[in-house]
Amino acid sequence: MSLTSIQKKAVLIRVDFVQLPGELALPVRSNGLVLFVHGSGSSRLSPRNEAVANYLNKKGIATLLFDLLTPEEDRDYDNRFNIALLKKRLLAACDWTQKSAWCKHLPLALFGASTGAAAALMAAASSPRITSVVSRGGRPDLAMQELPFVQAPVLLLVGGLDTEVLHLNQKALAELPGEKELRIIPGASHLFEEKGAMEQVAAAASDWFSRHFHPIFDLPIKKDL
Repeated sequence: MSLTSIQKKAVLIRVDFVQLPGELALPVRSNGLVLFVHGSGSSRLSPRNEAVANYLNKKGIATLLFDLLTPEEDRDYDNRFNIALLKKRLLAACDWTQKSAWCKHLPLALFGASTGAAAALMAAASSPRITSVVSRGGRPDLAMQELPFVQAPVLLLVGGLDTEVLHLNQKALAELPGEKELRIIPGASHLFEEKGAMEQVAAAASDWFSRHFHPIFDLPIKKDL
């Protein structure tokens, strides 16, 4: 697909009396929207998530990277593992996309990393609008009680060297009732820093999302974006 431009807009998502900053990226033709759910100690500026988002944009997939916590909240270490709070923030972001003139008609999917993957799966368990989920080096075990209620197709991506997280993902895979796949990236560690590892993650995520989105349609362009 040839894309003439990718438009980007800084946004603020209001929830719990706070404002969470984010960046919405919209290809001229978009076949869906992926919300990124970062892991503990990270933010919307995660270079790994940005790399995947840029890849998706080039494939015609819109993305929203946003902070789950304010800087003050993030200084409290416990908040980083408060999956219920992260899920609440994520669902608020999903609601925001449904109200936005820019993306309310786009099918919605989630890309979660580390603890963010648990929040993504919990959100998918309670929101039928979510078409699919991809987890990168995720901790789906932190959402184990919710996994039997996840109907969206789930792709679990784990580095071959990340043996502890791989074991946790294998246990979680057994609890997922719908379409699912556990894919191991050979020679990759938890952060997928090895040469070519993140490219494999991005390609696998792009294929998974595109397979489960609705048909492509034109996205109107506004001059103020």
